[in-house]
Amino acid sequence: MSYNIAIVGSTGAVGREMLETLSYRKFPCKNVYALASKSSLGKEVSFGEDKVLKVQALEDFDFSKADIALFSAGSDVSKKFAPIAGKNKCIVIDNSSFFRMDKDVPLIVPEVNPNHITDFKKKNIIANPNCSTIQMVTALSPLHKEFTIKKVFVSTYQAVSGAGKAAMDELFNQTKGVYVNDTSMPEQFTKKISFNVIPHIDVFMDDGSTKEEWKMSVETNKILDKNIQVTAHCVRVPVFIGHSEAIFIECEKEINEAKARNILRKADGITVVDHRADEGYVTPAEVAGEDDVYISRIRQNNFNKNNLVFWCVSDNLRKGAALNAIQIAELLISKKLVSKK
Repeated sequence: MSYNIAIVGSTGAVGREMLETLSYRKFPCKNVYALASKSSLGKEVSFGEDKVLKVQALEDFDFSKADIALFSAGSDVSKKFAPIAGKNKCIVIDNSSFFRMDKDVPLIVPEVNPNHITDFKKKNIIANPNCSTIQMVTALSPLHKEFTIKKVFVSTYQAVSGAGKAAMDELFNQTKGVYVNDTSMPEQFTKKISFNVIPHIDVFMDDGSTKEEWKMSVETNKILDKNIQVTAHCVRVPVFIGHSEAIFIECEKEINEAKARNILRKADGITVVDHRADEGYVTPAEVAGEDDVYISRIRQNNFNKNNLVFWCVSDNLRKGAALNAIQIAELLISKKLVSKK
């Protein structure tokens, strides 16, 4: 059985990654509709090795033709068009932040909370979590089941692709400019990103945290456990693809380090590369184009047997966005929740 799939935001970095992921995972597609704003009408995007799709105008699309719509065009677009798709019996998997905390919309990471997926039926919308949240809860979930996590302290080192193609272009142009004596002013970021790090992602909130940091806390509570306290400090770094996180957890139960390492090795969607030697860990350069969440530098805190520290890296365009969305679609099909048109 095959399905009609719409990609909203098909010309963006995540939209293109969604098309590639549908192809290489051999998703059962009947028709694929590449959608974007009218300004992109007639452009072409690749689907697989030899197929090219003509971009259609989102504003004119009839969502009754699609079984599933993957949205990655920002909150404003999702706010307007996702409910329209849902009312046309098209199941929306939305990559924006707009619906994530809606009580009638499930927030899904298939390796973590697949049982929540049936909650989509009120609005026909499922939310894809924040990229930095996805990789973190994928790593936390198996440890939480065994040791019961109480607190999480995480510092993120987030690639510029998380802010879109224009942000990637800015890093490229600023870096090139250093060598040709061409100084350009920041446009996508608040400060220069080339050869720099910026401790600021999304808008500031009243308590001094940023919205990105808030998202990691409340999304972890919704996906994994409402009792886990998350403190995040999110930093943008001059890396094109791949988010990194230094994660410290405090648990109710005493942690056996060897057992924790073994639990992570056996968990779905996780690869452990943890050798206490030069090159015995994973960096963003190695995970670009990979599907798994990679864990390194696993160790206990010397002062408390209930604590664990580890390094977590993932391709933010794949598991942090496109792959997770398509895994949600695959989960819908495996649970026979999609009514084919």
